[in-house]
Amino acid sequence: MNWRELKEGGVTALGGMVSGGLDSCTATHWLREKGLDVYCFTVDLGQPDEDNINSIADRMIGSGATDAIVVDGQESLAQAGLKVIQAQARYEGGYWNTTGIARPVTIGAVLPEFDRRNIEVLFHGATGRGNDQVRFQIASNMLAPDLKIYAPWRDPEFVSEFPGRQQMLDYCGSNGVPIKPSGESRYSTDANFLGLTHEAGDLENVEIAPFFVEPGMGVWSWDAQDQPETATIRWESGIPVALNDTDLNTVELFKEANRVAGRHGVGIGTHVIENRFVGVKSRGIYEAPGMELLGTSYEYLLQLILDRRARELHDHLSKVLASQIYEGYWFDLATTSALAALEPITSLATGTITVQLHKGNILFDSATEVPHSLYTDDASMESVGSYDHEDAEGFVKVLGVSSKNFGVRQRLKLD
Repeated sequence: MNWRELKEGGVTALGGMVSGGLDSCTATHWLREKGLDVYCFTVDLGQPDEDNINSIADRMIGSGATDAIVVDGQESLAQAGLKVIQAQARYEGGYWNTTGIARPVTIGAVLPEFDRRNIEVLFHGATGRGNDQVRFQIASNMLAPDLKIYAPWRDPEFVSEFPGRQQMLDYCGSNGVPIKPSGESRYSTDANFLGLTHEAGDLENVEIAPFFVEPGMGVWSWDAQDQPETATIRWESGIPVALNDTDLNTVELFKEANRVAGRHGVGIGTHVIENRFVGVKSRGIYEAPGMELLGTSYEYLLQLILDRRARELHDHLSKVLASQIYEGYWFDLATTSALAALEPITSLATGTITVQLHKGNILFDSATEVPHSLYTDDASMESVGSYDHEDAEGFVKVLGVSSKNFGVRQRLKLD
């Protein structure tokens, strides 16, 4: 779809999800010049790289928006991020899906504003080579099937006029568009309080070490303090309720976990060369200190409460949900069903986990008050527990039947 088709179809106004960056400002002014009213919505996701998120609205008005507002999305992001942790839904190489989960949250936050203004077309600044265009499209289609989607980066006329960043800078300069000064950044960053995604620019060259990236949520591990620090997380039915004996709501807890873990270099600089949903590979440098701290402590809790079959089920659901989130299917039946299947496990995840943080590492310290733990003294090397050594004789003999048959009838043939 291009802008001409919109106007020919009687569209006079669009609603844009904007970050206030160069792309947002350029597209907003360009569409306004084409005679379309543009309403801009920025979702407050606790972006660590924004000193004053309300300034984005002012910037968008200066870029030609008819109206611009900031919508709160922090609580929704915290609840979604918690589900990512409960599912241990990390995508290839350990990426905590911090940007992937933020996209459906963003859509869910802005759609009520569209309804209030009778806006029938949504526009976004995601490129035609990335995952976000898919995430925005799928989430919108599922929550508001009648809403039309316009993506400037898929409009041939827009792409022809702005083939690169420099053309956008020149356009904004000549039209007095108030873009945010960004200096000569060597990479691009997408931010929310769950994590930062760094990509593009010099990061596209895998022959260059990524350590020129300046962490926004902590420090590189080698710059962290020399002394380790203890962190204690209290979990109740899968929900973290306290950090270091301080009761916090979920949003506060994520932010405090970011501060505690970030200063030790935990979750800073996770390097992934991943398979994008559109079929190309990309290089990402990720920061998610709070997710790493909370997620690792939750994993230690899972080790105590899951038997072998429940562990296998959880790991399968984890892989399914990681792909579902990454590919944009947060609202579909598979995701809803997988999350529901995790609920019995989540309900048992109660306990206090203490870890040591040091130079980018999280080391298990102790686990207390875990009422549903299956860890007992049955595996002890001492003379305790209900496991009788003699009972193993029959168990091992039964296992030996099939292994002996293999040895006699098949092994030599395979050598």
